[in-house]
Amino acid sequence: MNAEKPPSVSLEKSAEPDPLVPAPAAGAPSPAPVTAHGPGAVRASDADRDRIADILREALAEGRLEPEEHAERLDALYRSKTLGELEPLIGDLPAGQRSQPPGPVAPGPGAGPGRGRDMSFGGHKHGGIRVAGAKNVVAVFSSANRAGTWRVGSKVNAVAVFGYVELDLTEALFEQQHVTINATSVFGGVEIRVPENVTLRSNGSGVMGGFEVREREATDLRAPVITVQGAAVVGSVEVKAVDGKRLRDLGNG
Repeated sequence: MNAEKPPSVSLEKSAEPDPLVPAPAAGAPSPAPVTAHGPGAVRASDADRDRIADILREALAEGRLEPEEHAERLDALYRSKTLGELEPLIGDLPAGQRSQPPGPVAPGPGAGPGRGRDMSFGGHKHGGIRVAGAKNVVAVFSSANRAGTWRVGSKVNAVAVFGYVELDLTEALFEQQHVTINATSVFGGVEIRVPENVTLRSNGSGVMGGFEVREREATDLRAPVITVQGAAVVGSVEVKAVDGKRLRDLGNG
């Protein structure tokens, strides 16, 4: 007696659409990509990076970070894009436990369009005082330089990690009278040249390295005031005025 052959069962998925999943309507737009939200996804500003750089510099001076660790974190700092990338760089430091991103700065008295002094340095004239964003000049296992007629805002960050940075301000256009240069050298060198008729001040230190700034006071009170701060870690930071290089038309426009 022959047994009947059981009916075959197909394992292939039916080509018919699943009735529980509605098909997209014809011509309907594609779903928008999911984007990250929250404080950590906010884009970092130059002020945010400056805050982290100051904390890292203090940690290096206190011996909390080794020079190699400081160099690695500094490299990551200037490559970061969001606040979420910045905070882990100081998460294991005392200042990082209570550090908060700075909030928006309220405009001072008299702020508004068309207000403020009209200042000119090095032949560059503009209405009012502008607070320009920090300019970053970074060399990691390489070299970087700024020279010629370039605009100098209120802050410049010069970082050399196993590299060399050269800043030549002798023909620069100063948009602010007071300029702060954060110079950090880790197994590298930073050389800064300034005109002879500016005020030059220093607030830096050397850690098994040299931080050399010959301070000077300009006779003209309208001349730019350049303050160089930072640290040289097994490296060098050298700032010098160049004889014969002078800014003209200070404050006259």
